[in-house]
Amino acid sequence: MDQMPGAGGPARDEVVAVYDGRGRVTGTAARSRVYAEGLWHASSGVLLRSADDNRIYVHRRSPAKAVFGGMHDCLAGGVVDPGETPRDTAERELAEELGVHGITLTPLARVAWDGLWNGKPLRCHLFAFEGRWGGPIVHQASEIVDGWWWTVEQLRTHLADPTWPFVPDTRALLTDVVL
Repeated sequence: MDQMPGAGGPARDEVVAVYDGRGRVTGTAARSRVYAEGLWHASSGVLLRSADDNRIYVHRRSPAKAVFGGMHDCLAGGVVDPGETPRDTAERELAEELGVHGITLTPLARVAWDGLWNGKPLRCHLFAFEGRWGGPIVHQASEIVDGWWWTVEQLRTHLADPTWPFVPDTRALLTDVVL
């Protein structure tokens, strides 16, 4: 949960795992410090494919999210907590955000994203997994405001538009690995 103060209440300043530039855990820090100082951290997400493997689940993040609020994404995920593995985080976030439990997750890719968000450095190791699901999707209202299944071609078409508001680290992942 990374809501901004004033957007449904003050954010809890969670402690998250801090990484070095090579992707090794080096300690912990408050999430606010990680974002303010551009410290390397990690996130983990799941690309959810339909059971028939013909579609990918795309969603729009809540505008209340502190990072990339209101943007589209196709990874259900979040920041790696202290003591968690990236797979632990992926499983936890998939269950929290989309209500999907008990599926097999396959490693998809890992990218180091060193970019800017709100004029400040944002450095994140993104661990991506994929899984298949044929059941219902249940959004966590504080995280996701809408979602739908798209074919890879529909997603490619939208990603080809640089003005389409899509999470930049996932865009980098998809461009390099998936699509």
